[in-house]
Amino acid sequence: MIHSLFLVNSSGDIFLEKHWKSVVSRSVCDYFFEAQERASEPENVPPVIPTPHHYLISVLRHRIYFVAVIQSEVPPLFVIDFTTESVAQLCDIEGSTNVGEQLPTGQLSVVPWRRTGVKYTNNEAYFDVVEEIDAIIDKSGSTITAEIQGVIDACNPRLLDDVSFHPCVRFKRWEAERILSFIPPDGNFRLLSYHVSSQNLVAIPVYVKHNITFREGSSQGRFELTLGPKQTMGKAVESVLVTSQLPRGVLNTNLNPSQGTYTFDPVTKLLSWDVGKINPQKLPSLKGSMSLQAGASKPDENPTINIQFKIQQMAISGIILYFILFYFILYYIMCVYSYWLWELGL
Repeated sequence: MIHSLFLVNSSGDIFLEKHWKSVVSRSVCDYFFEAQERASEPENVPPVIPTPHHYLISVLRHRIYFVAVIQSEVPPLFVIDFTTESVAQLCDIEGSTNVGEQLPTGQLSVVPWRRTGVKYTNNEAYFDVVEEIDAIIDKSGSTITAEIQGVIDACNPRLLDDVSFHPCVRFKRWEAERILSFIPPDGNFRLLSYHVSSQNLVAIPVYVKHNITFREGSSQGRFELTLGPKQTMGKAVESVLVTSQLPRGVLNTNLNPSQGTYTFDPVTKLLSWDVGKINPQKLPSLKGSMSLQAGASKPDENPTINIQFKIQQMAISGIILYFILFYFILYYIMCVYSYWLWELGL
């Protein structure tokens, strides 16, 4: 019924919130703040405010607004009665405790996620775009399905199917204009995370050709794997790490890497190949044999291959930073250092 409850003081700050199902972003209260600005008196704020995805039902008690978030239509009086009774219970609890009326000095801020009185010697901001690709590729190197999970971490529209924002982002402006408007918190924070489904065209930046075979009645198996760059726009593929969980029947491996080093743990059956940087002129490969238990049957499962790599200054999802504007700050320099980290599952 009531999805979330926000407590807003007379200054327009959300100082307390409660979620019963899932977390609703504070940006949903932007609709309430707009109605509050239009009201001539605090008591004239409409008790029921419809939004595209929620209903906001508010009650004013002791100069505090209790804003309830509803996802479906319910009797407003029921919610108002529940909120009023909750306020009465809070007043009874406050009267029977030694809680002070003021918070310690320095703990209040106009923006909840920023401390007061903080100054920096350098006016700079850094953003890291991190994307992870989950893909299934057949033995010929063709992509069967692929999805992208991405986040934008910060220091000091059709592609994005599922977006989650930091509370500092003004969600209403994102819905209307697809513009990220926010007051950045202090230090490191995650600005947003997003998902690109397999229905969109995902171009895998590397190709993989592999041939892993086991013969029935034989104590030997064959392992062949080749990597190469594809659609990287001239960017280098670096920090390549290949891991594969081999079947339990594999006792040992005798492989020859053309580049980098590999290790095999006979206990966990984990094969790890540290490739490093891919040279397009000489593609890295890992070939050799695998020793199986004598008399054991052919393994039923096919081993999966996971590939981790980095490509500097490239986003597979196609996300683009068009421009950045800073308001009310003079001589603010924007420095962007981005890196992309992908994890590819085969």
